[in-house]
Amino acid sequence: MQALPLYLAAALAEIAGCFAVWSVLRLDRSPLWLLPGLAALAVFATLLAFSPADAAGRAYAAYGGIYIAASLAWLRLVEGRQPDLWDLAGTALCLIGAALILWGPRG
Repeated sequence: MQALPLYLAAALAEIAGCFAVWSVLRLDRSPLWLLPGLAALAVFATLLAFSPADAAGRAYAAYGGIYIAASLAWLRLVEGRQPDLWDLAGTALCLIGAALILWGPRG
């Protein structure tokens, strides 16, 4: 289960970094927001490099499900918008897929 906390931390860093860019381009925030955004994206990439997956592509694919779930948590907690049934159903499917990718038996 060491992958879950790692992926959650990576997701928070990635979402924060991407939101900094979103804020500059879509919410008219100061370009200075890009500095912590770039730092957050560097933290994201570093954390993901420590995934327990045996290959980078597998680590990134498994991380995708966690990223989707964390994005919807961000939607709710930071942006104050409620995910709908389709958001939640799609997230459940992605988490099942991520679990299969990360923990499925390998021959």
